Amino acid sequence: MTGTDGVLSLKRFTEIDLSDPFFDSLKADYPGFDKWFEKKKNERAFVFLDDYGKLQGFLYTKQESEQLGDVSPIMPALHRLKIGTFKVNAHGTKLGERFIKKIFDIAVTCNVVEVYVTVFPKHKGLVSLLARYGFVKVAEKMVGGLPEDVMSRSMVSLGATATTSFPLVRVTPRTKHILLSIYPQYHSKLFPDSILKTEDTSLVTDTSATNSIHKVYLSSIPGLEDLLPGDTILIYRTAEAGKSAEYSAVATSLCVFEEFRWLNSFKTLEDFLSYALPYSVFDRSELTDLYAHRKYTRVIRFSYNIALPKRIIRKVLADTVGLNRAERWSSVPLREAQLKQVLGLGGVSASLIVNTP
Repeated sequence: MTGTDGVLSLKRFTEIDLSDPFFDSLKADYPGFDKWFEKKKNERAFVFLDDYGKLQGFLYTKQESEQLGDVSPIMPALHRLKIGTFKVNAHGTKLGERFIKKIFDIAVTCNVVEVYVTVFPKHKGLVSLLARYGFVKVAEKMVGGLPEDVMSRSMVSLGATATTSFPLVRVTPRTKHILLSIYPQYHSKLFPDSILKTEDTSLVTDTSATNSIHKVYLSSIPGLEDLLPGDTILIYRTAEAGKSAEYSAVATSLCVFEEFRWLNSFKTLEDFLSYALPYSVFDRSELTDLYAHRKYTRVIRFSYNIALPKRIIRKVLADTVGLNRAERWSSVPLREAQLKQVLGLGGVSASLIVNTP
């Protein structure tokens, strides 16, 4: 079975082999696909090559601002990101999710109001994946005499759940906020968009855990079992070896809590591996050892929503934000005002944080 340990990279159309059987279904669905591909020769797309160098995923996007007059009903002019071409050979892997994350990364960078895609209803796996992350059918488009669904996702309005809202973060008066520490050797693998300039980027490989939306974190820290879905987690990368924590320990990322599990709730090793392996920095042998020795009894799952453009050092967290230096910063409660102050200092767009009653 094709795994997810291949490489997701940006390539020019001229570097991509259109004769690859991967494109056969796209050619069948879209008359003139070959000509369209040729016209894009100076543009780039994201592709995924598996461990054997075989093409397993393709994503092309572009920004638009005009009215969409070729769909019914007509969609008004907006700053949109169009998913022009998107296909994955999922084979039961998390590959589709990795592409979805890339789509949202692009959407946030481009500061668009909406993301949309056209997809034939027969592609049920892709439709289901898109729906999971908040895409809904808003119109239809005729292609070769057949109707395509136009699926859209707002980048300014919340969905019904944290997943359908991703990467937006909902904050309510009941939302709890914590700062959670993670060691440097695990940080860059789990949060690649939050890597520091002082870190070796070769540590970041394009693995399932690295590029997934969801993360699994094992810990012995008390209190994590009290978190509720929707609570926020500010990731704090601890100090580098031999360097002052005041300047090398930093807040880097904002995540949204999804689920807590006691390690003992997994009745078998395989149950645990099925849950943790796709989203953990630990490999199969390491997780097997952790399960056997019960070193970390708390297992939490959360989504990786925002990488702070500017990392906030411990000195600022203490002197400006008001965190207590005398406390051990393994898990520290934050007030809403403190969280927002950190995000402001970190250059996070206010549009990504949505307050609700």
